[in-house]
Amino acid sequence: MKPATRSFYEEAVQRTIDAIVANLDEALDLDTLASAAGMSPYHFHRMFRGMVGETPLELARRLRMERAARQVLANDRPITQIAFDAAYETHEAFTRAFRLWYRTSPSGFRLRAHARTEIPAACGVHFGHAVGQSFVARDSGGRDMTVEIKQMPEMRVATVRHVGPYNLIPQAFEKLGKIVDHLGVFTRPGVQMVALYHDDPDSTPPEQLRSDAGLVVPEGMALPDGLGEERIPAGRYATTTHVGPYEQLGDVWARFFGEWVPASGHRLGPGVSFEVYRNTPAEVPKKDLITDLFISLA
Repeated sequence: MKPATRSFYEEAVQRTIDAIVANLDEALDLDTLASAAGMSPYHFHRMFRGMVGETPLELARRLRMERAARQVLANDRPITQIAFDAAYETHEAFTRAFRLWYRTSPSGFRLRAHARTEIPAACGVHFGHAVGQSFVARDSGGRDMTVEIKQMPEMRVATVRHVGPYNLIPQAFEKLGKIVDHLGVFTRPGVQMVALYHDDPDSTPPEQLRSDAGLVVPEGMALPDGLGEERIPAGRYATTTHVGPYEQLGDVWARFFGEWVPASGHRLGPGVSFEVYRNTPAEVPKKDLITDLFISLA
């Protein structure tokens, strides 16, 4: 079962890579690709990034830059025209991006007769990559993560909605705390603080990202003004624990989705993915923060 499941996810990612390679100058309908893979766009983007090491948009951008570098070396076309072909609106924007990748300007690069145009990429996909040629799936030890499968009951969550960059969600937690503080909810045994993330940060503008700072509350409890309500569906969930700074959670999620899930023999389910915080920065140093990550399974 495990090889077949891994193959399922690898084939979904491979189809997306082939589409990018074959249509480098066209906008990709990633929602359609996600649907074909039987995943939500949110889960699909996390799966792709975890397996490839880049988002679909980052992959396309890098391949266009590699193509541009070849064009810079191969002919004397104006740099401005090459910049337009690489989807940059101005010569200046292209030059800034080119310098970040190649540590020199396009004109300086042109003087290097034997410059290397490939940009390091663990997945092995570069400009000129043939459609159907396999990528190298990321393997940083994620398939050996310590993961537990749990049957979870439905959870009622009192929430404060945050719209904006995910790293600013502490503002919503602060507001949540002020609203419920007089209820004594935070002091009850077993209280769970959770965060629900609704949009993929790799494909959604930061100012449009939606998330909820939440607190699991009992059924029947009246919610104070200013709080919304979300439901975490009952079902099977895979969970792993991260000990350390919140800044490392993005990479943990990438390994969880892109390495552990494909190797596990499990399929993603329809429920939400979420985080549970077992302590807070007000209680312990960053290195001792404990966060449980949950992925819905079919």
